[in-house]
Amino acid sequence: MDQWLSLLAPQLRALDELAAQDGHMTRAAERLGIPQSSMSRRIHALEKTLGIGLLIQDGRTVRLTPAAVRLAERARDPLHALEATIESIAGEADAEHGTVRLGFPLTMGSGRLPTLVAEFHRRAPGVRLQITQAHGSQLAADLKAGELDVAVMIPASDQVRHSVIGTQTIHAVLPASHRLATRRRLRLSELRDEPFIANPVTYNLRQLTETWCEQAGFTPRIAVEITEFATMHELIGRGLGIALLPHDERGAPDTVEVALTPSGYERQIALAWGPTAVTPAARRLTSFLRERY
Repeated sequence: MDQWLSLLAPQLRALDELAAQDGHMTRAAERLGIPQSSMSRRIHALEKTLGIGLLIQDGRTVRLTPAAVRLAERARDPLHALEATIESIAGEADAEHGTVRLGFPLTMGSGRLPTLVAEFHRRAPGVRLQITQAHGSQLAADLKAGELDVAVMIPASDQVRHSVIGTQTIHAVLPASHRLATRRRLRLSELRDEPFIANPVTYNLRQLTETWCEQAGFTPRIAVEITEFATMHELIGRGLGIALLPHDERGAPDTVEVALTPSGYERQIALAWGPTAVTPAARRLTSFLRERY
C-alpha cells in the first residue's frame, strides 16, 4: 500500500488534471504549477508502472485512452477528498487565509451577489477567491468534479448538495415609452402580442418564460436571444422588445420594471457546495452567504 501511494499519488493527480484539460499538456502543467517536462515524466512514469499506454497523440494535444479515462474518473474523487482533508487539517485553526473557488451564473454578475463578495473580501482579506461564472449545468459539474468549492445557483440542482438561501422575483421589463409602462402591475396575458427578448433555450429563465406564457394562454414570440441580462436591458431600452427578468438594483436607461400579478413569478436561489468545501475558509464563505443573502 505504501509503495503504491508514494509512487502513484503525483502521477494520478497529473492524469486527473490532463483529463480535466482535455489532453492539453501545457494547460494541465500550469494548473498543477509544474514544468511541462515534469508533467510528461509523471504520465510516462504512470504508464511504465501500470504497464499500459495511457495517451494517444492527436496533433498538438493528446487524447486519453479508454483505460486512462476510467482511471482518471475513478481516482478523481479520492484525490480531491484527500487534498481537501489535508488542507482542512493544515488550516484547522485558520479561517483567515486559503483559497476558495466560488462559482455563480453569468446572469448574476451584477447586483446583490457581487456586493456580498466585496463585503466578504473586506471581512476576510487574507482569503483568496477564485471566481468562475458559468451556466448552471457547468457549475454543478464543476462542483461534482472538485473544480469548485462553493456555488450560487439558480435554480437549485439535485445533482449537488445545496440549501435554498432566497428567491428571485421576476418582473416584466418594458421600454419606458411602452403603453403599459405606467402600470404598477400587469397580467402576463397582456403581453401576448409583444416581441420578447430572452435567454437561449438551455437557460432556466427562458424555460420559465415559455412555461409561464403558456399558462397565460400564449406562446411568446422571441425576437432576440441573448445570454446577458445587462445587454437585454439595453436592447429593451432601445425598443427591441420586452423581457421577464429579475429585479435590477441599478436599472437601465429608458426601461421600467412592472410587477406581475398574481404573485408567484419567482425562482429559488440556492447555495451549493462540493466535497472540497471543508476548509475553514470555504466554510466561512458558505456561512457568510447563508446568513447574508
